[in-house]
Amino acid sequence: MPPPLPPVAATRPHATTIHGVTRDDPYHWLRADNWQEVMQAPETLPADIRAYLEAENAYFAAAFETPHAALTEQVFQEIRGRIKEDDSGIPSPDGPWAYNSRMLEGKQYPLLVRTPRGGGEEQVLLDCNEEAGEGYFGFGGAEHDPSHRLLAWSADRQGSEYYDLFIRDLDTGRDTGEVLRSIADGGVWSADSTALYYTEYDDSHRPFRVRRHILGTPQAEDEIIYEEADPGFFVGVGKTQSEAYIVIDAHDHQTSEVRLIDAREGGAPILVAARETDREYDVEERGGLLYILTNAGGAEDFKIVTAPAGTPDAGHWVDLVPHTPGVLILDIIVLANHLVRLERNEGLPRLVVRDLRSGREETIRFEEEAYSLGMAAGYEFDTTTIRFTYSSPTTPARTYDLDLETGARTLLKEQEVPSGHDPAAYETKRIFATAPDGEQVPVTLLYRRGLARDGKAPALLYGYGAYGIAIPASFSVSALSLVDRGFVYAVAHIRGGMEKGYRWYRLGRREHKANTFTDFIAAAEKLVADGWTSSGRIVANGGSAGGMLMGVAANLRPELWAGVIAEVPFVDVLNTMLDATLPLTPPEWPEWGNPLASSADYARIAAWSPYDNVRAGAYPPMLVIAGLTDPRVTYWEPAKWVARLRARKTDTNPLYLKTHMGAGHAGASGRFDRYRETALSYSFALWAAGLA
Repeated sequence: MPPPLPPVAATRPHATTIHGVTRDDPYHWLRADNWQEVMQAPETLPADIRAYLEAENAYFAAAFETPHAALTEQVFQEIRGRIKEDDSGIPSPDGPWAYNSRMLEGKQYPLLVRTPRGGGEEQVLLDCNEEAGEGYFGFGGAEHDPSHRLLAWSADRQGSEYYDLFIRDLDTGRDTGEVLRSIADGGVWSADSTALYYTEYDDSHRPFRVRRHILGTPQAEDEIIYEEADPGFFVGVGKTQSEAYIVIDAHDHQTSEVRLIDAREGGAPILVAARETDREYDVEERGGLLYILTNAGGAEDFKIVTAPAGTPDAGHWVDLVPHTPGVLILDIIVLANHLVRLERNEGLPRLVVRDLRSGREETIRFEEEAYSLGMAAGYEFDTTTIRFTYSSPTTPARTYDLDLETGARTLLKEQEVPSGHDPAAYETKRIFATAPDGEQVPVTLLYRRGLARDGKAPALLYGYGAYGIAIPASFSVSALSLVDRGFVYAVAHIRGGMEKGYRWYRLGRREHKANTFTDFIAAAEKLVADGWTSSGRIVANGGSAGGMLMGVAANLRPELWAGVIAEVPFVDVLNTMLDATLPLTPPEWPEWGNPLASSADYARIAAWSPYDNVRAGAYPPMLVIAGLTDPRVTYWEPAKWVARLRARKTDTNPLYLKTHMGAGHAGASGRFDRYRETALSYSFALWAAGLA
């Protein structure tokens, strides 16, 4: 049978003039006027838009998904074979109980449980598989109350990140019937278990308000505790590790402002330090003293200061751990007698434990060339133990308890790979690519031991490069399905992330954003120059802001790529940054620039925005994935991009758009469904590399 023909989107004139520049956007009609309604009720999507998205889905199914279903299933089964389906977490003690979660064989979602701290019969608190039903189920987490009698848990049923929060009676095992509808986040308990703090969205899907819900009262009567007036700031709510304070955090990507509420007494929130542009800070507490992680005073890689809880303003901040340029403090845990900080030095993470009684410090290091490290405090404050997890591209995750008094590590769990995994069969390596301005860009590689560096191997090159997010050099059960077929799996740690400190982030945003793109291309060229692969043998992969990177890379250097996989790609950057009604636009201006207010920002974004720079010319094969109810990268961005690519590209390479009509930014909600999505993307990568 002849191959199916791809859909062709209609064009409808839509001219706008900003800063004296007039642009026509013929695919603007794909943006539903009722997009806010669509987020919560996908069935309200206008018929003409639905018809186009479904036609693209049908084309993808006929042209690729169905013909390659056997390969996708094979890759999926390989990935599934590497996970322990009936896996259990590690109990985390809290008072008389130890809380845990388990996965059941064949099930998509976790089972939340607890056992008496000293041992005894397990109690099932919540079976998410029973609650999920047949459709999308985005589990928002669960928090038990301080009395251990109640559980607040939440779920999103559309992928739009509107959550309903339920209260479960742990004595009966049943929900009480009390529900908080369409909240943004939260479920933070007061110390006396009588109230919950939560955030809610404004009409543009921005978390902007904190309310306090008194149990047993109607949601409509919930008191407003804090409301943010600036649409460029998002609001969150949490609690200090000491559980002494409820924490209200207002922030954009470079500026933050914190307020504290006494968790026992309640009352009005107390401001810690008024917001100052480009000053960030996070707050913990111990014995009436605040421990503040901040970049104040030019501490670009952050420092730790203290201040009395009664006089917390910046005028009372005193350095505890001074700023060390090039050593980025990522996070802190404050306990009764210890301060633990997670740092990154020369691209690699480490733990530093400080005894707050003596000031003595000990650094916890690891020896592999590239690895990832994470830490968790658990529930308790008066403890001498924290938990950390270590892995590398060749080493499955290992979870340890660290005794802060003795420094002893206790291995609690090592990630099992049921189908078998021999770390010695693989090699991981960190190489450095030279960017056009001379900066050295780290690239982490994973490949089969003995791989010939003759340029014949295909490669998958992953990149993100935004918001200061560093991509960890961690173990992946999925990547092995490519590596075992001869791929080099590469991660480019490009500017826009914080792999090399806060400066690395600063040099990859706003007026420096082009560095992100040229770093990624330099990483690809390094792979070619060193014989790891060849030009035209590299599959580029990225999602969200990394999907934007994919769009720019395809525009700038199409000949480098065997294929491009762009997942929920942020590609209509200029139009989105010009639309202040969209959820993320005002908070994103510090990251990308404000083209509404600045003609220079307008010109700068217009010069690289993927949608605005699609040209007449050849493009590599491309797979683009979107989510209809995605509030972060709205569905019309990838849809418009694909429509314009179809109209302008001059090659016959396939271009596919798959829109999940019942999911959002994170894709499918169940663990197996997510692995199926990965298998589908990897089957495209294998096909693009000529291995399918």
